[in-house]
Formats: sequence, structure tokens, C-alpha cells
Amino acid sequence: LLASYNNLYNICKLIAGSEGTLVIITAIKFNLLPLPPKEAALVCIHCTSIRESLLANNVAMQHPIMASELVDKRIMDFTIGHPHFQKNRAFVIGDPDAILMVEFMDDDQETVLTMAQKLVQDLQDAGLGYAFPILFNKDAVLAWDLRKAGLGLLRNMPGDGQPVNLIEDCAVAPNELPNYIEELQQILDEHGVTASFYAHAGAGELHVEPIINLKSADGLKTFRSILHHTAHLVKKYKGSLSGEHGDGRLRGEFISTVMGEEVVNLFKHVKEIFDPSYIFNAGKIVNTPPMDQHLRITQNTQDVQLNTYFDFSEEGGMLRLAEKCSGSGDCRRSAVSKGLMCPSYMATRNEFDTTRARANMLRQFLSDPSDAAPLSHDEIKEVMDLCLSCKGCKVDCPSGVDITKMKAEFLQQYYDKKGVPLRARLIAGFTEQMKMASVAPGLYNSIIGFAPFRKLMNKLIGFHPDRSIPALSRVSLRKWFDKRTPYKTNGKKVMLFCDEFTDYLDTSIGQKTVALLEKLGYEVIMPTHLESARSYLSKGFLKQATQIIRKNIAYLSPLVSKESPLIGIEPSAILTIRDEYKDLAGKELREKATELACHTFTIEEFLYREMQSGYISRNLFTKEKKSILLHAHCYQKVLSSSSYSAFILSFPENFELEEIPSGCCGMAGSFGYENEHFEVSQKVGELVLFPAIRNKNPNTIIAASGISCRHQIKDGVHEVALHPVEILFDALC
Repeated sequence: LLASYNNLYNICKLIAGSEGTLVIITAIKFNLLPLPPKEAALVCIHCTSIRESLLANNVAMQHPIMASELVDKRIMDFTIGHPHFQKNRAFVIGDPDAILMVEFMDDDQETVLTMAQKLVQDLQDAGLGYAFPILFNKDAVLAWDLRKAGLGLLRNMPGDGQPVNLIEDCAVAPNELPNYIEELQQILDEHGVTASFYAHAGAGELHVEPIINLKSADGLKTFRSILHHTAHLVKKYKGSLSGEHGDGRLRGEFISTVMGEEVVNLFKHVKEIFDPSYIFNAGKIVNTPPMDQHLRITQNTQDVQLNTYFDFSEEGGMLRLAEKCSGSGDCRRSAVSKGLMCPSYMATRNEFDTTRARANMLRQFLSDPSDAAPLSHDEIKEVMDLCLSCKGCKVDCPSGVDITKMKAEFLQQYYDKKGVPLRARLIAGFTEQMKMASVAPGLYNSIIGFAPFRKLMNKLIGFHPDRSIPALSRVSLRKWFDKRTPYKTNGKKVMLFCDEFTDYLDTSIGQKTVALLEKLGYEVIMPTHLESARSYLSKGFLKQATQIIRKNIAYLSPLVSKESPLIGIEPSAILTIRDEYKDLAGKELREKATELACHTFTIEEFLYREMQSGYISRNLFTKEKKSILLHAHCYQKVLSSSSYSAFILSFPENFELEEIPSGCCGMAGSFGYENEHFEVSQKVGELVLFPAIRNKNPNTIIAASGISCRHQIKDGVHEVALHPVEILFDALC
């Protein structure tokens, strides 16, 4: 049948708009287009109103543009101070109500600049816009990333009133947009609703996201009424109810308003030709149920009462943090797209392993007020299993859906109801075990160094037999520090945090850190404190972590200040003080925890600051040429920046540095050791990190700050990776 009609009608056009209601597609042949020209110029038109930006869009449409996209003030404001998108704001001038981003492309940069300047001149002649920065290539990409994060950024809005997908897909002719949006704004005003406006101005499809509380009965009525009135407005302007995403069950019942009953009956006829039993995607396009039925959000009369260990007050509670997930799918990116989120999905390519799957599972159980223990379900445990707790979602997700924090909370609540697994207890108690093993480090190292014994021990613990175990140092860092003869200096004081991993396993790195700082003129003090609590947090032991954290705040707060900062070697440990300490400090210590966090730095951050200030000179280091390949720790990328490591490692005059565009290494603390996670751990390493190291020049030095990263590199590609401190210490003249 399809073949006979192939010459008369392109059936692909019918199928493409059918939203899965007609056929199942088993194979697709794509029509590829040429790559775009290599040079791009992005004109960022700053406007004082949405209407002005849409009038500017009409001017832009008279030019040979490649794209015209809008970002409004509401979205822009959510980028202020955002851990990921703040840096994307460099082009913003003043406080625009809207920015229209218009792009030109050509193979010649002078040509795109000329085209961009011609548009700016026409806009100025028309009295539209007040600033027109022009961005090129990489700088333009930063601005585009901000635009693409629009819906996700909107999810940072506090409270139950949230942007809703409702009329975001309605489209009219671009030249009609100013008047259409003006009338749509009147509809919103009549309902007492505000909205965000962004996206495809050049296509006439501005995404309008009304802010509505769907948890209330009044909000649900408003939800339906706005779509009803908008459908009639779209018909008036001869537009489309869904210009991009499809009607689905949301707008399906209003298709007849725009298209007319006669056309809808034709839709039904076509449906019955292809699918007479209404099997495929029932309830879409035809015979659609009312749009306000079968909603994921229910009209609860009360919130779920949940006592949490973490402080979720800034997010409005754990449920609201889960609800921030907009479903935008940023967590479904591949390793080719770079970024951290989400390493397990990158490895498995299963939707089940995405950040949004985990958020949706939490939302499902946390939304049931009748559930006395919503965080005790095995379904949550299953979906959380491959979460590496890399924290990538904290910054890569535009909405900041922090699954790492919620996973730790879930695990503690789950343990409270179901008990604690032995392996989790052993991993969490890492410091106590190392303290006992340090009584006879030689014996311990002999056991883990003898393959049969190590494999047996791994089997008993639940680790993969091929995983090696880091050797114990012959003397702990703190014992060495207390017995050594201090280097005499009158320089600045620094407080060195003796984390548990450096203390017992990486003592030599700690020793070189002390020596490096002292030779650079700093007085190093190692204050009294407990372990960082990182291992407890990683396995969800929040009760024990809280006790440690509160004691450490009491120990460190009186000593740490702007003049005597706290610096740390292992990123996961020192950055815990900047992150979880505030959320577990309790009301009485929260202010002190916040102050402590302000004066806490990774060793890379501290050295960067001192090098930038001129306190550390390049002349102190060798002029020998060295090539360095850097893999940054996940926590550095999330809670700090890999740029600090990159800067200090390229500080010596002839050091050349290249950063591997990798995400998580795959080890993620104990994750890569665990037998059932070993395969995924290796797959994550193979995404970017392992191939980059295999393809390096033999004389290149591999740099990595975290002990888990260095261990993954050692086990995965049989290379030695050095901490940046080791490299700089060896480079001292």
C-alpha cells in the first residue's frame, strides 16, 4: 500500500506528524545536510521589553540570518550566581528585559561581521535595542548554552508555582508575533498569571511558560482556561497549536478548536485506516481525554511530612528539589557532548540510569502523603544503584537537581528501615580501618600485594577481583608532621587539612605539599580535627557524618580565617567542607559552617590565588620543557573549577598543559571497586579518559588530583598519574 502511493505522496510527512499514533518505525533513512559554515557571529540585541525584542526580530528577519532566539529577564536572572551559567553572562550589558540572539554564518569572518554590523545599523535606525554586543564562535557558544538552558533554569523558581508546559508550542507567523504575544499577555493578565518568554522568535514559536500552581484546585482551573483562550487566539492568527513538540494529551482536545471538526474527523478516518483497533499511542490527537485528567501532579491538601537529616530548606524540601526536574533531558547527553552529567547514562545509554529517572522516582514516592516511609522503597534503591554521586547534576542540570544529596538522604532513611549492609559499613568506616591497619602497615601491604590474598579479601568484601587496593603508607601524614623539624619561615600562615586519604594512603603527597608550601614561604599549620566524613557521606551514613562534621566545625572555626585559610589536598575531602558541612551543621552551627566554607580552598585554588597575586614567582620553577595531560576530579569541576589546576600546572615557563575533556573517571570513591559496578566503572573510564591517555605522547605527564582518579587510571590504563603538587614540587629550582 505504501509503495503504491510512494510516487504520489511522501508518506513520511504524514508519519512525522502522527506522534506515534499510526505506525511503529523499525528503520529510518536520514537526510543529511552539509555542515554549517565555520564562522559565526551572534548579535545579542538588548531590549527593554518583550515587544521591543519581537519588533527587533521582524527587522532581523529581513537579513540573511541563521537563527533568531529570545531569552527573557526571568531566565537571565536565574543565571546570576549560578555555579555553571554565571560565566556565560559576560556579554550581558545592564539589566535587559529581553535579549534577542541573532546569528549569522559564513566561511569568512569579515563577511559575518559585516552582516552583523548591518543588522545593528538597521536596528539603531529603527530605534530598537540599547546594546548590541557581537560574539564570535566559542563566545557565541556560551551565550547559546544559556539560551538552551531556559526551561531548566526556570525550574529554580521556589515554591509550588512553577512554569508549566501548556502553550509553549503555539506558533504564528513571525511578523505576527508582536501582536499575538501582546494579546496573549492580556489573557495571562486576566488570569493573574505571570510567564516567561523565550526561544524560537525567528520561527514564530515563542515558548511561553505560565507560572501556575498545579497542586491547587484554582491553579488547575487556570491551567485549563489559559489553554482554552489561547487556542482561540492561535486560530485568530492562523497559527499552529503545536509547532514543534506535538499536541499529545495536553493540547489534543483543543485541536478541533483550531482545525475544525471536519478536519478532526479526517484525522479519525486516517487513524482507523492505519490502526483500526486504536492500539498505537491511544488518546493522542484523536479521542483525547480532557487535558486536566491523568496529571502527574495531584492536588494534595497537605505536604508529605518527612524529617530529613540534610537541610533542604533552601530548596523548599526534598520533594521540591526532585520536582525541579523539568524533563529537559540534559542528563541524556553523550560523552561526545562533554560535561559531567550523567556518567552512568553515558555508559549504559538506558533512560533508567538518567538523572531525571532518579528524580521522577523520588517524586513519585515523595508525593504520597499516605506513605509513612516514602524513602524505604526498593524501587528507589534500584534506580539509585548506578548513581556515582559525582555531583555533576548539581551544575550540569540547569535546574540544579542534586541527586547526590538526595541519594545520601535516601540511603540513610533506607538503612533506618531496612538495616545496614556490611560492605557499606566497612567502606564508611574507612578511617577506623586504616587506623587499625597502620599498627602493622607492612603486614597489611603484604596481604593486599599478594594477588591470591587480595582477591580473597575482595571477594569477602564484595569488591571486584581485578581491583587493586591502595597500599598503606609506612607512617601517617599527621605522625610525620608532628615529628618533623619545621621549616623556618615568617610567611603567611596556612592551615593544612589532613584528610583521611592523604593521611594514610598518600602520605608522600602530603609531605611534598608541606615542603612545597614551606619552600614557597608559607608557615604550615596542621590543626586538630577529625576525618572529613567523606566516606560516611558517600555511603549515606548521615548520622555519623553529622557528628564528625559538627565536631570539625567546632575545631576549625576558631582557627580558620581570611588570614589563615584552610587548604586541602584531596578534592573530595576538602570540598565536603564547602558543600555538605553547611547542610548538616544544624541551625546552631550553620553560620559558622558558612564562614568556614568561605575560607576553605583546594591546594590548586590557593596556589592559583597566590600566583595571580604575584606572591609566587615563575622564577622559582625550572625552565625545563614538560608536557602535562590533566584529568580533573569531578568535585573540582562541580564545586570549584578545573581551571585552577590548569593554571598552576602551566605556570612554570615551559610547561605545556592539555586538559582531557573527560567527565567522571568511573571510580567515584568505592563505586568502581564494587563487584557489580566494575563493568560500568570501566565503561565510564573508556568514554574519554582512557583513550586520551592511551593516545598521549610517551613523555607526557598525567596529572590528577583525586586518589580515586589516580587509582582508576592505574588500574584502567596502567599509567602513573601524579598529583599537581608532586609535579610542582619536582619543578622547584
